[in-house]
Amino acid sequence: MKKTLLFVSVLALGTTYAQNCSELFISEYVEGSGNDKAIELYNPTSAAIDLTGYRLERFSNGDATSSAGGVLNLSGSIDAFSTFVIVNGVGVTSTATGSSPAASPTLQAMADLLDVPYPAPTYMNGNDAIALFNGATMVDLMGKIGDAGMVSGQSWSDAFPYDGSVGAYWTKDQTLIRKASVKVGVTVNPDPFIVTQQWDSLPKDTWTQLGQHTCDCFLGVKELTNNVSFVVYPNPSTEGTVVVSASEVIEFVEVINMLGQVVLSEEVSEVSKATTLNAASLNKGMYTVRLRFANKSVAQTSLSIQ
Repeated sequence: MKKTLLFVSVLALGTTYAQNCSELFISEYVEGSGNDKAIELYNPTSAAIDLTGYRLERFSNGDATSSAGGVLNLSGSIDAFSTFVIVNGVGVTSTATGSSPAASPTLQAMADLLDVPYPAPTYMNGNDAIALFNGATMVDLMGKIGDAGMVSGQSWSDAFPYDGSVGAYWTKDQTLIRKASVKVGVTVNPDPFIVTQQWDSLPKDTWTQLGQHTCDCFLGVKELTNNVSFVVYPNPSTEGTVVVSASEVIEFVEVINMLGQVVLSEEVSEVSKATTLNAASLNKGMYTVRLRFANKSVAQTSLSIQ
């Protein structure tokens, strides 16, 4: 009875609907080998968001509460149109059934925040729902809270009834990336949870997109800067390289094809107002170049590859 009452309270919290591009949401889910687990959050707004008051909760094995799954209170901040990566922070530990391996040092180096010891959200294994809360309000959910199918099931799948009994596993041994068309988190517990509606799948232990996210909130922003002068040249490009130069320090550049897929990206590590992209692998066609500057303003322009 206690679990049922708590489950109802979670659903009630989920009835507050966020507006598109106004609130943090989960943008990537890494469920890899051993403890190679990560959760990426995305800020779809044009201003930095303080993470004070936000938390992740894991609802383990179809549970209706997070008491067995763990809670992580977040800290720090997320810049506009930027990501925040939480990675399993465990070292090698002994357990009743053997030892728990450390998460990959390479993966941990990609983290903005390392998770707390077990139980904690980044100990998910395919049948755990992950919820993001802002205070008392659930602002996003990956999975289904209180899913009886996950008590014995191993993963949500891609065919009805989506509980892993039919179809291919999608939340076990997978990296999931939120579709660019998703502009707001899931605030009401789904029934059923159809993972393919909002997520794309990459093979196990694939982290190539971690730390960056493509979202249509960026494409549609009204806050695109008019105060930074920039140029992308040569345009059209036939030479295999593209130079980006601006009047402001450049932090991040990404190139998106007509399908909305990121085909080239660069985090500019040095303080510089110019960077060169290797565009030799790009097919002929039209692309969008998105820029983020050190002053946190954003811009975009078109690029033709011929």
